[in-house]
Formats: sequence, structure tokens, C-alpha cells
Amino acid sequence: MTDTPWWNRDAHADRRPLLLARNRIQAAIRGWLAQEGFVEVDPAALQLSPGNEAHLHAFSTEAIGNDGQSRRMHLHTSPEFAMKKLLAAGETRIAAFAHVWRNRERGVLHSPEFTMLEWYRAGQGYAVLMEDCAALLALAARAAGTGLLRFRGRECDPFAAPERLSLAEAFARHAGIDLLATVAGDGRTDAAGLREQILRAGLRVAPDDTWSDMLSKVLVDRIEPRLGLGRATILDRYPVPEAALARRAPDDPRVAERFELYACGVELANGFGELTDAAEQRRRFTQEMDEKQRVYGERYPLDEDFLAALAQMPEASGIALGFDRLVMLATAAPRIDAVIWAPVPG
Repeated sequence: MTDTPWWNRDAHADRRPLLLARNRIQAAIRGWLAQEGFVEVDPAALQLSPGNEAHLHAFSTEAIGNDGQSRRMHLHTSPEFAMKKLLAAGETRIAAFAHVWRNRERGVLHSPEFTMLEWYRAGQGYAVLMEDCAALLALAARAAGTGLLRFRGRECDPFAAPERLSLAEAFARHAGIDLLATVAGDGRTDAAGLREQILRAGLRVAPDDTWSDMLSKVLVDRIEPRLGLGRATILDRYPVPEAALARRAPDDPRVAERFELYACGVELANGFGELTDAAEQRRRFTQEMDEKQRVYGERYPLDEDFLAALAQMPEASGIALGFDRLVMLATAAPRIDAVIWAPVPG
């Protein structure tokens, strides 16, 4: 980080072209969403549950009522729960540019507060979201006036059809690991088997690393830097233990309808064929919170209204895209703070 504050006139003059490009990209996306028949919604950020993934950390506060009583509240890490309640209420095609908050995250690609573009399509499979992603990459590039997405010397053609690659194929191609050999049909995982393969591949793991820990290390070290180079990559079919909110694939119970979009080695979006089984969702959330308790000594409550709403929610697909990251790549900005109008102090 530079020592010059962002509000310095010269610093702002340097950033201003990137910020104006941000506005053009956002306006173009809003136009595309309207043409596609989406209703833009604006969910409240303050929630009883911020999300129930083990390694996501919320900002928390106390809400004091008129009676002087307080209750624990959290800034959401995603508008997902609220937007799925809107699907249960009868909406069929919704989108939001939502400010979201994630604690313990700050760096070149991370800001504690950032803008997430999230959208849902009721009655449509998750493959249509992949088409949406390709359209938005091209749209962002045109709005920014560029023919390439760029980040740290890596380039990606936003107009080329994305590569679609399963996570198992990526592990085999880039690390020589048979990932699905360590996943059972009921979702149980074989940590010892994965550890043995990782060590043979020349990677280091800690003795207490879980199966999920080891998967993440391989993904970060060997897979992600090779994704989205030349053209975007859609990394598809994550193992069920890595897809807490996605339904199982109909042809293989070991994997789920989850994908991530990459460009220039940067993760941009996370999409799902949405899980609508409330009992299964409760079971997965409880497992996630048990893991959070084990690792971090804390847990977040489950959103009982959300679980109740799942019984009325239609089959749907949904996705969250890091809008600031998309702007970064379209403007070749060096870090995420460069494309946020007034960054979080830090």
C-alpha cells in the first residue's frame, strides 16, 4: 500500500479513470440484467446469521431494541439467504449489487467490505449461469474499452468461449492427483488417501490438515494460477463436501452442481444448482459450524426462516460474482482498493 491517502488529489486523479470505468461497467451490467428480465433487489445487510460456511468470518454487533434488550446481529457475508427467501416469496429472476462484509480478509484481491453481484434464475439449470458469466466478461471489457482482461502479467480474452473443466480433471491435469478416489458416494472423504497422493506430487501438508485443508492447498498452489489464462475457465463439479449450498449432480453423488469462474488466475464467481432440501441443508450447515467451532472456537446461528423458506423455494440456480475483481481485471488495476471509490481504512 502507498502511504499517500486515497483522498489526496493527485492519488484520486490517478484512480479516477478506473472508478469511472467501474461506473460504466456497472451501468452496462444493469442494462443487461434489465434486458434479461431480472428485478434488482436490495436485501438488508444486517442479519441474524451472516452465512454458515466454516471459513467465512463476519463482522458482528449488538442490536438494541426500544425495550433496551439486545440481540446479536451480523453483517452478511452474502445476500444469499435473503434472496432465496425472495424466491420462496414468488420472485423468479432477481439480482443485487450488494455490499458484503468478510472479516479476516484484506489484501491485493480482498477488501473487508466489497460489492457482490448476485443473481438467481428460478426454474433454470446452473449451466445457464455459465452463459451469463461469458456474457458479463465481454460486457465489462467493452464498457472499459479493452480487448483483454489483465492481472499481474496474465491475460485473458473476455470474448473467447470459456473452458469448462471439472475439479477432478484439474487435479489430474495440474497435480497428478485422483481427487474423486478420495470421496465416497455418501460424501465421506479419505484424508489419508489424499495426503499420500499429495506427498507423491511433491507438495507439503501439515499432519493435522483435514481433507478440505489439503484440497485447498492443492487448489491454491497448483490449480488456480493456471486457470483463466488466454480464456476464462469454468471450474465445475466440486465434491459435495466443498459445496454446502449446492445440490448433488444427478450422474455422480460424489460431486455437486457448483462451479467457479476464473480469469487471469483470479476467482471471479461462484455458482450453484441450488439445494432446496431443508433437512439436508440443516445437516450440512451443522457440519460447517461444527468445523468452525473446532478451528476457530466460534459458530454462527442457523437462519431458521431461511431453512423454512427452502420448503417453498422453487428449483433454481444462483451465482455470486466479485464485482470489484471484475473491474480490476477490466481496467488492469493493481489491487482491489484501486477500483473502490472510498476504500475501507486500513
